Amino acid sequence: MKITSPIAGNVIRICVALGDRVAVDDEVAIVESMKMEIPVLSEHAGTVAEILIQEKLQVREDDVLVVLR
Repeated sequence: MKITSPIAGNVIRICVALGDRVAVDDEVAIVESMKMEIPVLSEHAGTVAEILIQEKLQVREDDVLVVLR
């Protein structure tokens, strides 16, 4: 299961680590766009298998940020 960015912007915080268990609506990252901080929430429960982003990295809308298994 992939968690994607809802908006284009800069990743300002990663809130999970590899192996973390997440539930539906857990915050996995925060993306800043137009001086607003937008939390990226998990739509699925699972375990963090991959983190495909880094803080200060620019992302586009629908870029995959985190992969759950």
